[in-house]
Amino acid sequence: MNIKAFGTEAANASLKPMNIQRREVTAKDIEIEILYCGVCHSDLHTARNDWGGTMYPAVPGHEIVGKVTKIGSEVTKLKVGDSAAVGCLVDSCRECNSCKHDLEQYCLNGMVGTYNGKDKHLGGHTFGGYSEKVVVDEHFVLKVPSNLDLAAAAPLLCAGITTWSPLRHWKVGKGSKVAVIGLGGLGHMAIKLAKGLGAEVTLFSRTPDKKKDGLDLGANSVIISTDDNQMKTVKGKFDLIIDTVPYVHDINPYVATLNVNGTLVLVGYLGGLEPFLNTVPMILGRKSVAGSVIGGIAETQEMLDFCGEHNIVSDIEIIKMQDINEAYERMLKSDVRYRFVIDMASLKK
Repeated sequence: MNIKAFGTEAANASLKPMNIQRREVTAKDIEIEILYCGVCHSDLHTARNDWGGTMYPAVPGHEIVGKVTKIGSEVTKLKVGDSAAVGCLVDSCRECNSCKHDLEQYCLNGMVGTYNGKDKHLGGHTFGGYSEKVVVDEHFVLKVPSNLDLAAAAPLLCAGITTWSPLRHWKVGKGSKVAVIGLGGLGHMAIKLAKGLGAEVTLFSRTPDKKKDGLDLGANSVIISTDDNQMKTVKGKFDLIIDTVPYVHDINPYVATLNVNGTLVLVGYLGGLEPFLNTVPMILGRKSVAGSVIGGIAETQEMLDFCGEHNIVSDIEIIKMQDINEAYERMLKSDVRYRFVIDMASLKK
């Protein structure tokens, strides 16, 4: 089917209206009218080919919430009229060891991204949520708790699960000491979710003006990472540090704040770190530096259900689809508190 979308034809081109093809609903498919789509740093990086490998035309968007408008004959998960969500992946092999253990995001044969992935149905590549509709196999469609605001729930599909997955993997719970580096789309969700799990939460920030925001979001304390005296007060304290910073930065000062057996997990930056990582404190304290990316479908549903139980959503600014290019520029300046969400009704105007 031919539908309206917003995307770009080249790395140096602005996003603009375009038409794309979606497959007709098959037996296991769910068609969703997209009501809201969150805006992620990955959207911008893909549109501008910052990571290489972008296939054009590119239609970003993997924080999708909407309404079910059609279902296939074998679908049992949802019915027409239900609220539904789609995150960062829309397919995987479902046969490898990762998939069999609900880790589709680490599919050994390659998970299919919601955009810029291999389209197994129509050929070519997948298109994301900056569009009127999406058609997805029911296995990769998620249920949205009825009490959550749909617009504010959209960023849970990436920013939420990206921070939830390490919190669960490293078994954060009551009494855990967790720190979050960076207060943006990912960081503010990490604070909310860690706090919801019962952890004592500290925000690391380079700028003092983030202190009030961090405390308002639920952090127990804020440490200014550029202040050596403040950093010394938390040496050897944390069980888990979630590093959400999306650019090159020195992680060595933060490793020093890990407890014995503590882990710093990178969720925001892809690429080489500078300066080199000093392994001395890691070896002497059995400390770890790790990485993590989103979560599988079961874990994402668990996160959504947890957010429903604790009434956790993102802090958002709603924009029109036509304002996406301006939003990208603002996002690069960290001029958003804390996630843009597109009202997709604007695409029809």
